[in-house]
Parts: sequence; structure tokens; C-alpha cells
Amino acid sequence: MREVQLPDPVWMRARWAAFAAVCAARGWGDSCHAAGSTWHYDDGGGNWADLVHVGAGRAVLLGHDHEYSETYHNRAAEYFGEPETDLLAGAPDWWAPPVRAAEEAGLWVGFAYGFEDGAWRRADYDADDGFDSVNPPFADEARCRELIDEFTRGHAGGAAVDALVAADADVTEELVAAVVGPGLDARAGAAAARAFLNTGPPDHRSA
Repeated sequence: MREVQLPDPVWMRARWAAFAAVCAARGWGDSCHAAGSTWHYDDGGGNWADLVHVGAGRAVLLGHDHEYSETYHNRAAEYFGEPETDLLAGAPDWWAPPVRAAEEAGLWVGFAYGFEDGAWRRADYDADDGFDSVNPPFADEARCRELIDEFTRGHAGGAAVDALVAADADVTEELVAAVVGPGLDARAGAAAARAFLNTGPPDHRSA
């Protein structure tokens, strides 16, 4: 297995929830949301990432970039006529159910990372799995701010975005309105962000 340099899920939550608030306020809640045990992000162009909380502080992060994922797991290898990349090689059993569920839903899976004991790991392969190309807002502060700026057409100042992210999903309508501006649904945005409080990691911060 290889270690992957990504934040602890509890550090991802603040960015994921902030971006979900902006998406929901614009009426695009399907693109970024928390539902049940899953945090979802997609870019509207077929590239996606889900973080599935599986209990005991563990999580599986999986997804696919339809242009740049060069890993072909399971039936994808036969479908595309490519060598198979076993994304679950060496992984504990609890990684498999989210991957299988995604595949059963008709999705290709290009990457699958497991989080346990403060670290992310993946199978040992050299192909580009597409995660960097998905470039999700939850993995990087600058990317989160870039997308919020894009989705709000630059309405929000830095202080308003800072406050939205700092709320760590405990978001109010006022915080959302300060970022998205008038005429959008700040109530829906706040509700979408707060949904991230209902599932996921314990409320602690570990760098």
C-alpha cells in the first residue's frame, strides 16, 4: 500500500460544506452534498468523488475522472480493453463495499483511498488514477476558494468566504448570503452545509 497525502476527513468537512452551501444556494445541490454516510462532489462534466464514512473513524474516498483516470478496475478493464488495476489490492475488507456499490450503480471507479488511524492509503500502482484531475474543492483550500469565487461570480470578499469555511458546516443563512449575494437561496445553502454535521467523523481536529 502507498500513503496518500490528503487531509483528515474532519479537515475536509469545512471546505466541502462551504462549497455545498454555494451550490445549493444556486440550485445545484446535486453537485455537492452530504447524504446518509456519503459526502458527494461532482463537476457536472462526469468527474466525481465520494467520501463514504464506514464507521470507527474509517472512510473510503473513491471517484473517477472520465478523461484522465488511467486505472481500470474490475469490469472496466474488459470494457475498455486495458490492463486491470486492482484498486483493492492489499486493502482491508471494509474498502470494498463502497467501490462495489458505485460499480453496481453503473459508475467507473478510477481511485479508491482508505482512511484509518490518521492516514490515507491506496493500492500500489503507477498509473494516473485521475484524482488530481478531478481537483476537488475539499482537498485544497485554494481550490475551494477558486470554485466559490467562480460560482459566485466574484461577489464575495475574502472575509466572507473565510467565515463560511471557518463555520465548519455549522452554517447560518447570513453566512451564505454574505458569500452568494442577493437573489439566491441562502436558506437552502445553509441547510446543505449543515447536513455535513449529521454524519462523518467525530468532532475533533487532527492534523
